[in-house]
This record gives sequence, structure tokens and C-alpha cells, in this order.
Amino acid sequence: MNASTAIALVLALASTVLINLAYLREHDAAAALPVLAIRRPLQSARALLTDRGWLLGFAMETAGFLLYVAALRLASLALVQSLAAGGIGVLAYVSARVSGRRLGGRERNGVLLSSLGLVALAVSLVGGSAEGGAGSTRAVIVWLAVTAAAGVLVVTLGRRMMGVAVAEGVAGGLFFSLGDVSTKVATQGGARLAFVIPLILGYTLGTWLLQLGYQRGGALTVAGLATLLTNAVPIAAGTIVLEEPVPSGAYGALRILAFAAVTIGAILLARPEK
Repeated sequence: MNASTAIALVLALASTVLINLAYLREHDAAAALPVLAIRRPLQSARALLTDRGWLLGFAMETAGFLLYVAALRLASLALVQSLAAGGIGVLAYVSARVSGRRLGGRERNGVLLSSLGLVALAVSLVGGSAEGGAGSTRAVIVWLAVTAAAGVLVVTLGRRMMGVAVAEGVAGGLFFSLGDVSTKVATQGGARLAFVIPLILGYTLGTWLLQLGYQRGGALTVAGLATLLTNAVPIAAGTIVLEEPVPSGAYGALRILAFAAVTIGAILLARPEK
């Protein structure tokens, strides 16, 4: 593992902790506010932006995002996102401590599996970790368009089938993933700086949907589902669309198992036991 990858790992871990702690603070602040509504965006935005607790959480999330961008400059999207996926364990642990309850069996298994995945990922880094390929611009645009369409469908049609809080968490995660992929592409510079536009749109819509979900569901359910998709979708995009290489041989197999472990662990944690 080279120096740039090591620095990227430290930045990614710090980003993950900050962002997941920010989710909890934002949840508590949003849940205490008057009802936020999609049809009243200006009124709802004013309520959020005038609440000190929510602004502090958003400032923490912004700081975590800046660390995330720095990590993406140094390492592949799939690698950084796999570390971020382990952050749901931080969310589960702190959420349980704050609420004064013990983690259920499924949640403990999720934390354990995510942790094992991160250990496997660290071992796989011995096999090297290239920054990754660029992929074709057309393929990236198609991926972003499909992700956005899926997010819109979940918001418009999934609320009745999945429940409002779950639908908003899923849709928020999809839009966040759109922003994550756009961030990685934008850091490549040149004409790809134009991807700052979907970056802003993705993060804005993702943040908005999470705040709505926070008023209707628990932090671990809403933010957990969002975190799952925020990490699983970009991990897939890094390999499929951006053509980021995976080490060959045993290290490559271990890397794939690590990606799978943190993703499955996130799935377990995203739907906590009552």
C-alpha cells in the first residue's frame, strides 16, 4: 500500500465518523421541528436553516464531505465507499448509546460483519490499490440518469408500498449515491468538472429527503437505508462504469469479499430490530 492510499484511508475513516454523527444530530433536530413537507420547500428550508442544532449537524456533514472529496482524489471510488459503508456501525452504536437500548442480534451481526469486511479490505490492500480508470462519459451519464429515475420512482410510487420514512431513506440514499459518483468524476478535472452540477443536485435532494424521513422514522432506519445505497451503488459504479481495477488472485478475491461483507452488514443494520 502506497502513501497516498494510506492517507486516503485515514481521510475516508474520519469522513465516515463525522458524517454518521452528523446524521444523528440532524435527525434529532429535524424530528423536533414543525412538519416539513415536499410541497413547501422554502418554508421547510427556513425552519431547518434557523435551527442551531440542525446547522451544527449540517456543518459536521459538510466537513465530512470535504474529507471524502480529498480521499477520492487519492484512491478509487469503490475503495473509499467500502470504508464509508462501515460507518453504519458507528451510526448503530452511537444511536443505541443515545437511546439507552441494547443492539439486537441482527444489529450486532451487522456491526460484526461490517468490521470483518473492513479488516479483510485492509488485508487486501497489500495487493495494491490503483486510483482507477476514468470510464466513458456516456456510461457515467447513463448510470446517473438511471439512478435519478429510480430515486424519483421511489419517492412517487414507493411511499405507499414501503412506507413514507423507508421510501424517503431509500430515495435519499439513491440521490446521495448520484452525488458520490459525480464527485469522483468531477475530481478528474478538465471537462468533467461539469459533473459538479449533478453533484450539487444529488446531494441537495438527498439531504432534503433525509430530513423529511427523519420526522417519520428513526435515525438508524432512515439514515441506515440511505447509507446502504449511498455506498453499495457507488461501489458497483466504480467497478462497472469507472473501470476501477481489482487486484488479481487471492487479494482480489479478498477485496470482493470485503465489499460484500460491508454491504451485507449495512443491510442488516439498515432494518433494526424493534
